[in-house]
Amino acid sequence: QVQLEESGGGLVQPGGSLRLSCAASGSDFNIYRMGWYRQTPGKPRELVATVSSAGNTNYVDFVKGRFTISRDNLKRTVYLQMNSLKPEDTAVYYCNANRVWVNYWGQGTQVTVSS
Repeated sequence: QVQLEESGGGLVQPGGSLRLSCAASGSDFNIYRMGWYRQTPGKPRELVATVSSAGNTNYVDFVKGRFTISRDNLKRTVYLQMNSLKPEDTAVYYCNANRVWVNYWGQGTQVTVSS
């Protein structure tokens, strides 16, 4: 079992930055692929970025060059640094821990990009 808790969301102006954090508790954090997803009302949850247990990263096209995912296995935390934010980045951002067919989710943190 893994429990995930996101933090760091909020209101930011277009072009600004935010850093999301996801703290994990429970067992075996190191073995999970960690990821960030986001969801807006009426739309399915979509992948933003993932980082493997070995530190390999993957991004969807619409965040490449703007977002950076990282993990600190000693602190059992995964981060999402978001720069050059756009209004269309407004969403609830969820942390995910995945191993094979097992998925754990956090409760989500709201990110609003607006002037």
